[in-house]
Amino acid sequence: MMEANQSKSFIFWQKWLMYSSLLFALFGIVFAIYGANPLFAPYNNALASIFWHVSEIPAEVEPFRAFIWGPLGGTIACCYILLAYIAWGPFKGKETWARNAIMVAFGIWIIIDSTICVYYGAYFQIYIINAFSFLQKALPIIFTWKDFKK
Repeated sequence: MMEANQSKSFIFWQKWLMYSSLLFALFGIVFAIYGANPLFAPYNNALASIFWHVSEIPAEVEPFRAFIWGPLGGTIACCYILLAYIAWGPFKGKETWARNAIMVAFGIWIIIDSTICVYYGAYFQIYIINAFSFLQKALPIIFTWKDFKK
């Protein structure tokens, strides 16, 4: 009975990782294609406040914002599609390298990203985006850790 519960728990977290990664990938695609939509307005406005000390991104900077969100959103989509694939196959197969690859790759990202955010004073990015993304991956890693030792 206990093994069945552990198996159900593992499958729950494996699916959490896979499906939430697909949602993050969708977010990246939308960000790349339509980063000026109302859903992203708080993010864009926070950047405007930090870098230009105004409430909205200045009109003369808008073409750059539209451009840079394209590659950034594409990179987000790429990383999370790859993560979904890892969660779907090797993570589900309890291959230790899959768990470790997720931890190392996203660990490096969060350290670099958060350090740059601190440097520029973009703390909201750490509290909202980085913390949320960290939890999305950390929870399945934590709750399935023992499953990889079998």
